[in-house]
Amino acid sequence: MKRETSPAIVLVLLSAAIVAAPARADEWSKSYTVSGRATLHVSTDDGNVTIVSADQNTIDARVITSGYKIGPHDVRIEESQNGNQVTLNVKTPHTGWSLFQFNGHKSVQVELRVPRELDIEAHTGDGNVSTQGMSGQIHIDTGDGNVTADGLKGDIRFHTGDGNIQASNLDGSVSADTGDGNLVLKGRFDSLNLKSGDGNVEVQAGPGSKTGSGWTMQSGDGQITLRVPGDFHADLDAHTGDGNITLDMPVSVEGSLSRSSIRGKMNGGGGLVKINTGDGSIHVTRL
Repeated sequence: MKRETSPAIVLVLLSAAIVAAPARADEWSKSYTVSGRATLHVSTDDGNVTIVSADQNTIDARVITSGYKIGPHDVRIEESQNGNQVTLNVKTPHTGWSLFQFNGHKSVQVELRVPRELDIEAHTGDGNVSTQGMSGQIHIDTGDGNVTADGLKGDIRFHTGDGNIQASNLDGSVSADTGDGNLVLKGRFDSLNLKSGDGNVEVQAGPGSKTGSGWTMQSGDGQITLRVPGDFHADLDAHTGDGNITLDMPVSVEGSLSRSSIRGKMNGGGGLVKINTGDGSIHVTRL
């Protein structure tokens, strides 16, 4: 007797074959020669970005895809150079759902090797950004991903709509905000402006940090911890809506003592350090 295969079984077998198929991969690379301080603008709507520095006078760019081909109908690369300014935009295709979406993992990775002194603006709509070892105006933005950094110096700005920010060995003026994630920063700071909508904020300020232009640290619903040298000078203004404040170094308190609000001077005072959390504790400790 002849047996017929049901349409449902055919669909399952077809899906399994598609899943088992290897993902397509492609690669693109280009090098740009620059002199003096260069400027780099890099963006991708869906991919991870990695930037590292070296003693060189070129910006080396590499795009690696998995599950995509690089071309006018798949991943499109728009690039240009105007003197010392390099622009690189990597755009992924936006298609409706289909059975063939299961054909392997799809990803885009943008890798950049740059001079140590560089002004950079990097953006990804949905991916992580990692930077290492550069000096200049450094602005990093991701709509939905984590930001990690090490050894940056200058005017530094981090933003993520929904992710964590973790950076070490920073030196300069730092602004960082996340809509829903934790902030962990270590370095020497000239100015500091930090905000988390719903996460913890942890700062380790190294020797030589200055508060002349004021610092702000804010969380809508998280704990805030500030670690500073023993000789750190600042005017402290700390407030929590529903938490405790603990101090591990002398503060000359101004006004009445309160469990949730403290104003005072650290080592005779200095620039204003303002700390505020809606629903979390505040800890100010000595390094």
